[in-house]
Amino acid sequence: MSLSQDNKLLYIQPMKKIDIGSYKINSDIRLADLNTSENLDSTDKELKKKLEKLREDLGDFQNKLYAHGKYAVLICIQGMDTAGKDSLIREVFKDCNVRGVVVHSFKVPTELELDHDYIWRHYIALPPKGKFGVFNRTHYENVLVTKVHPEYILNENIPNINSVADIDEQFWEKRYEQINNFERHISENGTLIFKFFLNISKEEQRQRLLRRLRLQEKNWKFSPGDIKERNLWDNYQRCYEEAINKTSKPNAPWYVIPADNKRASRLIVATILLESLKKYKDIQEPELDDEIKANIEIYKSKLEKEK
Repeated sequence: MSLSQDNKLLYIQPMKKIDIGSYKINSDIRLADLNTSENLDSTDKELKKKLEKLREDLGDFQNKLYAHGKYAVLICIQGMDTAGKDSLIREVFKDCNVRGVVVHSFKVPTELELDHDYIWRHYIALPPKGKFGVFNRTHYENVLVTKVHPEYILNENIPNINSVADIDEQFWEKRYEQINNFERHISENGTLIFKFFLNISKEEQRQRLLRRLRLQEKNWKFSPGDIKERNLWDNYQRCYEEAINKTSKPNAPWYVIPADNKRASRLIVATILLESLKKYKDIQEPELDDEIKANIEIYKSKLEKEK
């Protein structure tokens, strides 16, 4: 509460508590039924201030993760064009040690990558133990972009796939199974997996594309391909919905994040990460060797005498 100049008590509504479970996908969903906008009953200034504190804590946890050395953390970010993937990564991990966070942005597969199976380039980019790995676009592009444009699959030179007609529903079901197996394997070997879909509305995307065209300093972000892909909005929504429903598992859950408000979406993602990671009580700094611990005062004294 605060006192106004008129000596009237004004009640300040606290920030809405973030219930991380409300964003986690535990059963089949329809994206059309889920919110794309959330402000957490807060101003932009309040959201920014809260994120600043959270990301400091996230940075401290990453240091502890590194010292512990038995887990890696994989953060997968997916979303339609303009959903805010780049800025979310920049803002959420700003206070982490730069050596503790490795970001990979996956583009169109290279010739070398196409000479391997489709998961290969993602496997070799996985974070080592002690680090956060962030995938900006992920292995899910292989059941999203390629499902909307199945002709891209032909570039992979897969046995018995000679034309688009050979790519049937069984093909996609097998891919979902392969992705689930991949994630199960790495999770069983110490990688903690978080998958975020930034759920932006079609109208908000239109406004963000217009902003790229209206602001000269943003023009470089625009591509005519953005309009072409926007025309396939409904196709992409169906593919995202199916991929999320087929692959949200306890070891690798999906979280659908309302993304029309960028500041709120960043805070929600940071909260999910920090609260979920803190549940791993075994992640602690290692105890000092008994001999070192017993001689700490001696080491301090030697260093202090160097003045």
